[in-house]
Amino acid sequence: MPTETFEFQVEARQLLQLMIHSVYSNKDVFLRELVSNASDALDKLRLEALRDDSLDADVSDLHIEIDTDGDARTLTVRDNGIGMSYDEVGQLIGTIANSGTARFLKELKETKDAAGDAEGLIGQFGVGFYSAFMVADEVTLLTRRAGEKQGTRWSSRGEGTYTLETVDDAPQGTSVTLHLKPADPENQLHDYTSEWTLRDIVKRYSDFITWPIRYVRKAADGDDTPEPETLNSMKALWARPRDEVSDDEYHELYKHISHDWRDPLETIRLQAEGTFEYQALLFLPSHAPHDLFTQGYKRGVQLYVKRVFIMDDCEELLPPYLRFVKGVVDAADLSLNVSREILQQDRHIRMIQRRLTKKVLSTVRDLMNKDTERYAGFWREFGAVLKEGLVTDADNRDAILAVSSFASTHSAEEPTTLKDYLERMQDGQEDIYYLTGESRQAIENSPHMEAFRAKGIEVLLLTDPVDEVWVDAVGTYEGRKLRSVAKGEIDLDGKDEEAADTGRNEEYAGLLDWMKERLAEDIKEVRLSNRLTVSPACLVSDAHDLTPALENMYRAMGQEVPRTKRILELNADHPLVKGLNQAWRDDKDREALAETAELLHALAVLAEGGQPKEPARFVKLVADRLERTL
Repeated sequence: MPTETFEFQVEARQLLQLMIHSVYSNKDVFLRELVSNASDALDKLRLEALRDDSLDADVSDLHIEIDTDGDARTLTVRDNGIGMSYDEVGQLIGTIANSGTARFLKELKETKDAAGDAEGLIGQFGVGFYSAFMVADEVTLLTRRAGEKQGTRWSSRGEGTYTLETVDDAPQGTSVTLHLKPADPENQLHDYTSEWTLRDIVKRYSDFITWPIRYVRKAADGDDTPEPETLNSMKALWARPRDEVSDDEYHELYKHISHDWRDPLETIRLQAEGTFEYQALLFLPSHAPHDLFTQGYKRGVQLYVKRVFIMDDCEELLPPYLRFVKGVVDAADLSLNVSREILQQDRHIRMIQRRLTKKVLSTVRDLMNKDTERYAGFWREFGAVLKEGLVTDADNRDAILAVSSFASTHSAEEPTTLKDYLERMQDGQEDIYYLTGESRQAIENSPHMEAFRAKGIEVLLLTDPVDEVWVDAVGTYEGRKLRSVAKGEIDLDGKDEEAADTGRNEEYAGLLDWMKERLAEDIKEVRLSNRLTVSPACLVSDAHDLTPALENMYRAMGQEVPRTKRILELNADHPLVKGLNQAWRDDKDREALAETAELLHALAVLAEGGQPKEPARFVKLVADRLERTL
């Protein structure tokens, strides 16, 4: 049959130009597409041979070959798979949007016995094939369908026409030869005749393809036989039985995908079967990366579709608070855009995320219950980021709380869970008490802790920035309110002390009103404290007010929040407060008393790690008072 020339349809020409110039952001993916198509062809031949005993096809050594010619600037990808007939080439290659794989699946699903075996075929041949024009001025395809005698040659320069002709000497399968664009001397990394460039692309995108991908190196001098070398490992660890994979192999894969030289803390395998199938191999690192909390931190796991690499950091597969988890998810089928580079949000993605999240949290729970030392190491490294989920993931909040532990006054070394805290609560204690701060030492030395320490009431010591947020988001645990010892009124004495408190308040009423008026710019109330035993004063917030730390956090994020006036609490049993009250009742020098009130407020600010509003004035007042004592 003579060579025939055909024109692409108008829509096909437009889509072709889009494919060449716009769709793919990374030109390297053309090789991934051609290798994926070759892998499909091998899968199809294997299944067709099982279904049709009379098929005259060689299936003894199914493989993919990559061959280059630097002088001629050609790159050839060939397979000995199912191949195509003359009519199929015209239909599948002439029409870009047509999908040979999709049609094959539809036909194969009608055959009951073989339907399940074909669910994993990858790719849409017509679309991926045309990515070759990103790097080639001309593409030639030579193919012969298994069981047929004649082959077909297709050729095009991507300019609106293509040629078709019948050939008699075509081998079984398909070969695609790219006549590459002129070399760019300034960009050797994209020289697609370079063995090292091709090695890198195959390793990155197609390392786990089931079939061997062989690079045909030029024969050595004096040897007429080319030297093929297999480039891919074909070792998809997540697809192999657990008992066939060693820990060393898992660790090697983890180091490869995470760029971490240390072994992972834990390996997690998951396989989902049914209407939507996927496999996952995840790793919990043993140490947090230094940039875990930076804005540019790359999170997400690698996404494959039937062992073909799609995305390196697929953020949609795990929530942000599990961004430290590394690994691989290999799905049988997903909704991808035409170039496979952008994952579309759909119910399958949401389903995978929910399942992976629950699996990671249950693995951490197992660590907590079975290996306290390894769990302690995990929590030390990743507890702060995991607690972000208490704010952002209400569906899994209980599961996150179940694997969370916190420093507390119960032990200087061992953290506690909320469950253990409840078991140690004193008789009559209704709330779970906590205090936030920059460090354990700062919290333990806080005046807010004095009454709780004196009465032996356990307090959680929360030092991570996220602690300021999640306690309000969670609110309660097992029906018990989470309550800050620095917010609201605290009554640890019970009803028996109410009469005494009433009398004491009457005694100090005048001083309290006067101090409120004198310090009105900085505070909204002055009252006597039930939480102080040693310090003269402290500052507390109303139950629903923002803490100073949270205000600063919002401002650091660029959000303007109004300054919240706080409450000054005085320790009526402290000599300084007693003396101040007596001096006020005796109508002593009001200006001197005002300075004392100002100093009391500044001392309360300093005690919680803050800074007086006017440091220079504070220093002068203190210096003057010290001078008077000499």
